[in-house]
Amino acid sequence: MPPETTTQSAEATARGWPLRALRAFGHFWWDFLVGDTPEVTVATLVTLGIVVGLVHWVSSTAAWAVLPVLVAATLTATVLRGRRAS
Repeated sequence: MPPETTTQSAEATARGWPLRALRAFGHFWWDFLVGDTPEVTVATLVTLGIVVGLVHWVSSTAAWAVLPVLVAATLTATVLRGRRAS
């Protein structure tokens, strides 16, 4: 194999490495956060959005009061859905 081909191949690999690493990082986080139950991720994002909205427009006390209720509702819905699926 000519040395020019090896050098060109190594340069192409070096240029493609950051993109592959970024793609692998994104796949990891997608699998970790979304996984098999994307509805839990959506419920978490909605809960955080509601809490941020309450802190911004109402009061942080209201957010502290609503957060456990929303988390409990999300967990209850998840458990009931899991029991139905089994």
